[in-house]
Amino acid sequence: MANVLVTGGAGYVGSVCCAELLRLGHCVTVLDDLSTGFRDAVPPGAAFVQSDIGDRSALRALVQNIRFDAVFHFAAKALIPESVSNPGIFFQQNVAAGITMLEVLREAHIKNFVFSSSAAVYGNPTKIPIEEDDPKLPVNSYGESKLVFEQILQWYARAYGWSVIAFRYFNACAATAGLGERHDPETHVIPLLLEAASGEREAFSIYGNDYPTADGTCVRDYVHVLDIAQAHICALQRANQPGMRSYNIGTGSSYSVRQVCEAVEKMVGHPLPRRIAGRRPGDPSVLSASPARIMEELGWKPQHSSLQEIISSAWQWKRSQPKRQVSASMA
Repeated sequence: MANVLVTGGAGYVGSVCCAELLRLGHCVTVLDDLSTGFRDAVPPGAAFVQSDIGDRSALRALVQNIRFDAVFHFAAKALIPESVSNPGIFFQQNVAAGITMLEVLREAHIKNFVFSSSAAVYGNPTKIPIEEDDPKLPVNSYGESKLVFEQILQWYARAYGWSVIAFRYFNACAATAGLGERHDPETHVIPLLLEAASGEREAFSIYGNDYPTADGTCVRDYVHVLDIAQAHICALQRANQPGMRSYNIGTGSSYSVRQVCEAVEKMVGHPLPRRIAGRRPGDPSVLSASPARIMEELGWKPQHSSLQEIISSAWQWKRSQPKRQVSASMA
């Protein structure tokens, strides 16, 4: 069994991955500054250290006291509209602080590293479905920061013999029985729709209906968070193999925002209040992955990522949580 350090393990995807690691008998230590994560999302059985990845002394003390076999790096600034208006903090946190972390890990001779990258590295794709070697032309600083960090990791793998995997997520979503999406502010399509369905939000805003897609709304490839966690479990089996490899985590199927709206309405049994709003800065029109590489090389296959299971799991988790009222300015 592996001893895994999980940065950002109090966040959405990180916490679900921690729970899966623990379920399989691995040891987990979470490092999170709780700037966007939640202490109660850290699964029982995981050790917890509240710190930033850029805090060199705190991280050095941690890795000197515990021998880690691998690092799963989820911690990041990730709000795309903010990345357009305030790029500096994204490069500070996602790149500069990340380099500080890498250097501490190198001092401790930790060489197995799994990076949560993003489909945002591709920008507006040149073809669909997107393959890993397709052009990388990010349209926001979030995607640019992820791409820069991938390039840095490529050099660490080459120069220091690290074993690195970068996973490019395509719209992580859904929930487990105990863990779901909690963002403040909430910007993801399915949680926003469910807030409208539960009466917490006055209406669901469709940000742009003039994209070059079949119905004019953005098209995305949605992946259940449990399937993303399973990809990370697969990555552990590739540990201690020097070099870097990047993988899309997607299904190859995609849905427009309008189609997801209709699927949620079918699930909850009533129409949702909707309104058309302007486009959000930095939103590509279409993101849909080819998962052929990860299926062939890591043996990964999505088990939970039908749109019905995604929405059903998110709705069940949503109904188990206390109601929150969204302010009129956010609705």
